[in-house]
Amino acid sequence: MVVGGGRDHHPHIRADGTREFSKLRDYVGRGVLTTATYEARALGVHSGMPTMKAGKLAPEAILLPVHFELYRRYSRLFKQAVAEICPSIEDVGIDELYADITSLPEDSMTIARRIKDGVRAATGLTCSVGITPNKLLSKISSDLKKPDGVTILTMKDLPTVIWPLPVSKINGIGPKATAKLGTLGIESIGELAKADSAALQQHFGPHYAFWLTEVAHGRDDRPVVTSSEPKSISRETTFDRDLHPRADRALLTPIFSELCAQVADDLRRKGYRGRTIGIKLRFDNFATVTRDSRLSSATDDKLLIRLVAGRCLKRVPLERRIRLLGVRVSSLEPAAVSEAHLPVQAGLGFD
Repeated sequence: MVVGGGRDHHPHIRADGTREFSKLRDYVGRGVLTTATYEARALGVHSGMPTMKAGKLAPEAILLPVHFELYRRYSRLFKQAVAEICPSIEDVGIDELYADITSLPEDSMTIARRIKDGVRAATGLTCSVGITPNKLLSKISSDLKKPDGVTILTMKDLPTVIWPLPVSKINGIGPKATAKLGTLGIESIGELAKADSAALQQHFGPHYAFWLTEVAHGRDDRPVVTSSEPKSISRETTFDRDLHPRADRALLTPIFSELCAQVADDLRRKGYRGRTIGIKLRFDNFATVTRDSRLSSATDDKLLIRLVAGRCLKRVPLERRIRLLGVRVSSLEPAAVSEAHLPVQAGLGFD
C-alpha cells in the first residue's frame, strides 16, 4: 500500500458494501508519494518518489489518498501519550520526537516499553524507540529495528552497531555529501571516524569536516529543546498538469484562495499571526520565483492574506504555464500578543 493519491483515489463503495481501491498502476499525474508500507518499500518504493515512477515498481500496490486532518489528530495523540511518560520532549515532526529520560527512575527497557504501550493505547499504532546518550545516536537507533522496535545503545556499542552503517544513516549527511565521501573511499560511518581530518577539511571545509568527525564518533551535545517558535507557515500544491495563468484562471483562482484559507486555518490552529505574506511560483521550465509583502500589523485573516498574496502575484510576469503554486506567512508572533485587526472584504481573482 502507498499513500499519495488525491481525492479521486478514495475507495469506491460497491453496492454490496465492499470497497474497491485504486491501484498504483492506474495513476496518471505528477504527484509524489507521502509514504509506503514496508512491503512496497521492499520493491524500491519510498516517500517523495514520483507516483508514476512508483507505479512501475509496484503496479499492484493499493493507492490511498492523503488525509492530513487525520494525521494531525493521531500526531497529537502520539505526542500526548509520550509526554505523559516523558515530560521533557522536543517535537521534530508529525510522527517523531526526542525525549530526555535522564530523570526517570526506571531502566531504559522499562521506559521504552512504557512508551510503546502508551502510544498503542492512545492510537492503536506501534512505534520504534532508540535510547542512547544523545540525539544523534537516538535518531539512528530508532530506525534500526523498524517496525515496532527498541534499540538501546551506549558509547561502547559504537564500533559494533553504528560504525558498520553507511554514512547516509547520519542525519545531516545528504546524497551529495555521501557521493563525495564515496569518491574518497569513505562508505561507512566507521571509515569516516578513521578518516584523516586534514583530508576532510580539504574537501568539505573546516566547519563541516569537524562536524563529520564528531558525528562519526557519536558525539552530539545538543539538548532536548522543549519549545520552539516556527519561522513561517505555508501551503503549496503541484498541479497534475501545467496551468496557464489566463486560459486556466477559472481553475487557478479557487486553488489560490483555498491555499490562503488553509494557511489562515493553520495560523489560527497553531496560535500565530504573521506580518509577512508571500507567494511561490514554479513554472513549466522549473524556474521558481517568490514575492512577499510586509504588513504593519500581524494577521491570521484569510481574506487579508488572499488580498496581499494577490498583490504579490501581480508583481510576477505570468508568461509561462505554472507547475506549482504556494502561499506563505512569516514574521510570526503569538496571536495573544498580536495587534487587533479587522477582516478585509474584497472580491478577488487570479490576476
